Amino acid sequence: MKSVDPGPGMDQGTQVFEGVVEPEDGGIRLDVYLARNTTNAYSRTYLQNLVRDGHVEVDSIAVSTPGKLVEEGQRVRVVVPPPTTHTLEPEDIPLDIIYEDEDLMVINKDRDMVVHPAPGHYSGTLVHALLHHSSDLSTIIDRTRPGIVHRLDKDTTGAMVVAKNDTAHLGISYQLQKRKMKREYLALVHGVPDVASGSVYARIGRDPETRFKMRVVTSGGKSAVTHFHVEEVFGSEYSLLRCNLETGRTHQIRVHLAYIGLPVVGDPMYGSGLPTLGLEGQALHAARLVLEHPTTGETMEFEAPLPEDFEAVLRELR
Repeated sequence: MKSVDPGPGMDQGTQVFEGVVEPEDGGIRLDVYLARNTTNAYSRTYLQNLVRDGHVEVDSIAVSTPGKLVEEGQRVRVVVPPPTTHTLEPEDIPLDIIYEDEDLMVINKDRDMVVHPAPGHYSGTLVHALLHHSSDLSTIIDRTRPGIVHRLDKDTTGAMVVAKNDTAHLGISYQLQKRKMKREYLALVHGVPDVASGSVYARIGRDPETRFKMRVVTSGGKSAVTHFHVEEVFGSEYSLLRCNLETGRTHQIRVHLAYIGLPVVGDPMYGSGLPTLGLEGQALHAARLVLEHPTTGETMEFEAPLPEDFEAVLRELR
């Protein structure tokens, strides 16, 4: 791959690499291809994060899977954002802690809280709050995201587990990978399903036209499964669903529910233009979390109460 002119509209310091997959690289993982063919200043983990964050295209289509196999003749383009000088500093931000021991924490994440630093959010994140609360956080996967095993969207509230050491991180990550951790969400949606319970099996990939948006795709992307059960119906316009994740893709519940005609109330990306009922953000809440303690093996169950505005809207609809 060679460095090319980023072109207009790119931030100063952005680097862009483009190249065509040569025969000797055909059939290897995308992250391995990038590691082989870009400057060795970038670690493989960093390159994987670039892929996941939508900075890599294969044949002009954004790819979000580092393990995707590249084929001979495909054109690969990677945009490397300018380096930042931001350092992780503890910030005294209140945390709603549901449970804590020497291995893990379970928190009830507030709306509008970004989980970890990212462009445009280099302070005020959950990571900054965690660093103030505890000096013991896992760093085995990424030192810029200490303690973070899984994420919730900025506007999604609710239960999230944090690892306080590397052993706990590996144990919890294993449960996620093997789908042993149960995650239940409550979603207030526009419309009413025609079944009491159902499942959505639809692959999810990045929208090639909007890098930060996901969509259901017929090929490529990642397999995704969301199960739902109707908890409550409000006339013919709204319903409250309990959703169970079998997989954990970016924006999965929001994309799947919008795909079947039940967009989440207040969702600015997949339900824009519809009434928000006065909510301060999207009506999606991680209500219940079940996992095995990574040290003791004990099955633990946690519930996070709904935010006040979500509760108020439900009372009004009732």
